[in-house]
Amino acid sequence: MRERSACGCRWRLFNDMKIPLASETIKNKVCSKLNIQDRHVTRNGDTEPLVDPSQDYMLMLGYENATHTVLRFRRKLDTCDASHDIAITNDTMRLLYMYHAQDPPHGSVRPGTLPDPARAFRPYRPMVLMQRAQLQLPSPHDERVRVLELRNEDVELPDGDTPLFWCKMFKLEDINRKHHLIRYEPIYDSSSSVHYLQHITLHECQGSHSELEELAREQGRQCMGARSIPLACNAIVASWSRGSEGFTYPNEAGYPIESRQAKYYLMETHYNNLKPDFAQLHARQMADNSGLKIYFTHVLRPNDAGILSIGMDPNWRHIIPPGQKRVISEGQCIEDCTGYAFPAQGINIFAVMMRTHQIGKEVKLRQIRQTEELPPIAHDSNIDVAYQDFRRLPQSVHSMPGDRLIAECIYDSSSRKAITLGGLTMKEESCTVLTLYYPRQKKLTTCHSLPSLPTVLHSLGIEQLATDSNPVLISSPPELAGMTLEARLISYDWENQFGEFQEATRKGSFKPICWGAKNHVVPGSEFLEGYSINVTKTYKKHKRCKPKRLYAPITERTSPSADLSELPVLHELDNNNIIEGAARSSRSSATDGHGGLSGATKNNCGQLSSCLLWLGASSWWLLLMLRT
Repeated sequence: MRERSACGCRWRLFNDMKIPLASETIKNKVCSKLNIQDRHVTRNGDTEPLVDPSQDYMLMLGYENATHTVLRFRRKLDTCDASHDIAITNDTMRLLYMYHAQDPPHGSVRPGTLPDPARAFRPYRPMVLMQRAQLQLPSPHDERVRVLELRNEDVELPDGDTPLFWCKMFKLEDINRKHHLIRYEPIYDSSSSVHYLQHITLHECQGSHSELEELAREQGRQCMGARSIPLACNAIVASWSRGSEGFTYPNEAGYPIESRQAKYYLMETHYNNLKPDFAQLHARQMADNSGLKIYFTHVLRPNDAGILSIGMDPNWRHIIPPGQKRVISEGQCIEDCTGYAFPAQGINIFAVMMRTHQIGKEVKLRQIRQTEELPPIAHDSNIDVAYQDFRRLPQSVHSMPGDRLIAECIYDSSSRKAITLGGLTMKEESCTVLTLYYPRQKKLTTCHSLPSLPTVLHSLGIEQLATDSNPVLISSPPELAGMTLEARLISYDWENQFGEFQEATRKGSFKPICWGAKNHVVPGSEFLEGYSINVTKTYKKHKRCKPKRLYAPITERTSPSADLSELPVLHELDNNNIIEGAARSSRSSATDGHGGLSGATKNNCGQLSSCLLWLGASSWWLLLMLRT
C-alpha cells in the first residue's frame, strides 16, 4: 500500500479479486483524492461488489487531470488466492466496468454504500491480456515490408439476422519471388460494417484453372464456405474473427507467398448481424467493402508457417441437446492422418484460434501420444463469441507424426428449448481449433471428424430406420416403431436421458475427415472408422498454490470504522438429405445475444465468467472488474 498525505489526500490500494476485481476512484473538488478499493462479487450475490480481504495488488502510479483518472498497478499472474482472485492466464478475460456521476462515501466498506450499482453496469469487452505481442506492428517506413489491401466490392449486407457468406477471388501475379506474410488485420469499410462482420478467411488456391481466372474477374458471389466452390482452395492463409485486431507472426516464422506457387486467393466473408434492431435504423440497403490488409516481406523468416484446422466438421450430425449446462463435443484428428502428413521431425505449434458460436463456453486442444495424454496444447475456459483471436502460446508445442489431436468443446445450452445442430451460421454451432505451426506441409490442412450415422441414431435410442420412407420412420426398437426422426428429436427426454446421449456420442464411432491443400483426401482415410482412444495415462494439472493466510478477521474488515490501510449396427448414409432435413426442422432457431458492444444489465455480472480492472474516467466514480 502507498499513501500520500499532501493536502490531506491519500491513495489506497486494496488488492484482491474473485469473480471480479473492483476499484473505486473518487475525485474531490477541494483536494484531488484517489481512493481505491479491491472488491469482489459472489456468483449468487447482488450487483454491488464487496471489499476483498486479501491484498495482492501494488499501486505503482495514480493521478488525475481535467478529463481522466489513471491508475497503474501490478500483481502476480496467479496470486494463489483461490477464494477471491482469478489467475491471469491465456484465457479470454472480460473487462466489465461500472460508473456513476455520484461519488460514493470516501473509504466506506459497508454494503449498500455505492450509488445505484445496478444501474451503473455498462458493457464489457473480452480480451486476452497475455497477448501483448499483437501490438507490435511493422513500421510504416520499413521499405522491406509491402502492404496489400484485399477488399470486397459493394456487397449488399443482409436484412435482419439473415447470414450471408460471400466469396471473392483475388489474383496476385506480381510476387515473383518468395515472400513471407508477417501480419494481417481487418479493414472496416465503415462503423456499420463492424456489426455485420463475423469471420474473414483467406484461402490459398492451388493450380491455375480457368475457373479460378473467371472468378478473379467477378465481383464475388454467395457461397457456403470455400468447400462449396469445387476448386483446390483448402489451405487457410489468414483467418480473422469478430473482436480481433489482427495477428503478428513471431520472428521465427511467416506464411509463404509466391505467385509461381499460388497466384489465386479466395477470401470468404461471413456477414451476420446479431442485432437486428441496428439494421432497422438504416432505411437504405447498405453495401460493404471491408476486407483484410496483409503485410509481407522479401526478408524471409527461418521457417515457413502453415495452418491446420482441427475439430468437428460443420454438419447436422453434431447435435447439442437443449437445457444442459455442460455438453461435450469432440473433433478428432486421428493418428493415421498426422502420421501420413507430419514430417518425421514433427511440427511446432505456436498459435491457436479456438472457435465456437453463441453457446460455446470452453475449448481445449488435447494431445495424445499412443495412450498417454500430454498437457493440453491450448485451453480457454471462457470462450467468447465476441472475441476469438489467434493467440500466441507461451512456448511452442511439439507434435509428432502419429499424435492424436482432439478439439474438445463444452457448451451451455441451458437457455435453448430445442436442439442445436452443427453448421456455419451463428444459430448453429461450431467446434474448431485453427493451429499455426511450422514447418509447413501441404498433405493435411483439414483434420476433422463427424459422428457416424449409427452413433447419432444410437445416441437417440434408435436401433433401425425403415427403408425407403419419407418422412424418415423408425422401425426399431418396438416402442419407437412408426415414429418419425423429427418427432424423436422433439420428444427425447433430454432431462433424464442426457447422460446416455453424451456417453453414446463420446464413445461411439466417428468418420475421420482428412483433406490436403488441393482438396485431396488423405489416402485410405475415407474408409476408416474412428473410435476414442483408451488413455492409460491421463494428464493432471499440478497445483502450485498453498492456502493463503488472511491478515484480519472479517469482523474487522467490515466494521464501519475499519481502517482499510491495515488490510492486507447401421450403415453410413453420407448424402441422406431426408434425415438431415428431419433433424434441422427440430433444431433451435434462437439467436442468443452477446455482450460485446451492448449494454449490460444487472444480471450480466452473474452470467459472465470473468471481469478485470481497467482505466478510469474523469470525476465520476468507477468500478472496473476482471472476470474469467
